[in-house]
Amino acid sequence: MTITTDTGTLISRYVSVWNEPDPAARRQAVTELWAEDGVEYTETAEHRGQAALQARITGAHNQFVATGAFVFVAADDVVAHHDAVTFTTHMVPATGGVPVWSGTVFVVLGPDGRIRHDYQFTGAEAGTRAVVTEFLGRLAGGDPARLAELFADVVDWQLDWPAEGHPAVPWIRPRSTRADVADHFRALNDFHVPGARGGMTPRVLVDGRDAVVLGDIRQPVKATGRPYTARCALHLTVDGGVITRYHVYEDSLAVAQAFTG
Repeated sequence: MTITTDTGTLISRYVSVWNEPDPAARRQAVTELWAEDGVEYTETAEHRGQAALQARITGAHNQFVATGAFVFVAADDVVAHHDAVTFTTHMVPATGGVPVWSGTVFVVLGPDGRIRHDYQFTGAEAGTRAVVTEFLGRLAGGDPARLAELFADVVDWQLDWPAEGHPAVPWIRPRSTRADVADHFRALNDFHVPGARGGMTPRVLVDGRDAVVLGDIRQPVKATGRPYTARCALHLTVDGGVITRYHVYEDSLAVAQAFTG
């Protein structure tokens, strides 16, 4: 198997087999994805051989997917070289929303491109990345109420501005509650041109419950018409599936200059 050309297909087929409703198609997919002696290791069990893998996947499908409650999706974080591939999978509500489970998958491929060893890890980092990914998606959507749903009742909130704030940017003030979070993002929408937000694709670094998002903010000011680009770093902490820390370090001078004209 050529990793550089076939990795995307492999991951797509891997995730699809957990969602496949037809038992015959699911069995066929297992034989095509895993070697005859392939094995999946979870933190509590081993599933050896294609029959055991079919039973394992069918059980998960019946419990989570067949009910119409959830679907499995892959994150865009694949890393591959030689015969090894690792990526993250999420189980999300079928109607959309925050992942209720996340796992890091590490597979070792045989000469024929089928999986020989499949290691599944469930830990804090996968859950953190899932919440951060959902946050970034909702941030792009711009709905303050849906953004606030991802935050804890009480939030450690900090923006990289002087303590007294700035008269031209009234949303810069202390925050501590989920309602404050909704108000913050609502004010951002009010003071910027609707639908004109942009920026580079953010880079997300995860360490346990903590994540750092690196990128920039590009949007025009409604009052002055002036666009600005502000580089920023965002420090998030995720605990219990919600964001408990929100610290932003940004080019506040560029923002203030755009608002003062």
